[in-house]
Amino acid sequence: MKAPKISEAVVRRLPVYLRYLSSLHNMNVRTVSSQQLGEALDLNPAQIRKDLACFGEFGRKGIGYEVNYLIEKIKSILKLDQQINVVLIGAGHLGHAISNYNVYLKDNMRITAIFDADAGKIGKKTAGLEIQPLEELPQTVKKMNTRIGIIAVPAEAAQSVADCLMDAGITGILNFAPVNLRVREGVRVHDADVTMELHSLAYYL
Repeated sequence: MKAPKISEAVVRRLPVYLRYLSSLHNMNVRTVSSQQLGEALDLNPAQIRKDLACFGEFGRKGIGYEVNYLIEKIKSILKLDQQINVVLIGAGHLGHAISNYNVYLKDNMRITAIFDADAGKIGKKTAGLEIQPLEELPQTVKKMNTRIGIIAVPAEAAQSVADCLMDAGITGILNFAPVNLRVREGVRVHDADVTMELHSLAYYL
């Protein structure tokens, strides 16, 4: 029997649950109810129960969810129970900021290689990683078994960079360039367009 398709909205809420559960873990809280989760996250408790039920029965009636157990399960669902290597393309101001944020990334996800087309940047280091030429992308991706790439280049270069990532075997792209990328079947793109978010936010002022 074919497994039911999980909606994107559910998948996007899982990291929200994980972040809050991790904060409970840090406070040594052992159990939490869907009602408590709903109040803390401003979500309907029934929606939370429905979301989690898509992946199994994790709670117990009258007790709720065991925090550590649910953290482990959500990490497993998101594949954060394994090392996930990420490559970053673009060592400009934005790329530099993203690579330095690497220090705070947790849950087995790490930027392990940085690339740039500017010969003047090749060989220099940012966040402890040596900037590599784009030509080395395929062998690095293969060597590190990398599946995710971050694009932090100007808009005019983003599509060619995306093509390079896909040619190298990358199947997940986080795109910071203000452009819609054309990708192949089986490749997923998430856009992080700050300008677009600010424009939409302005509507509510």
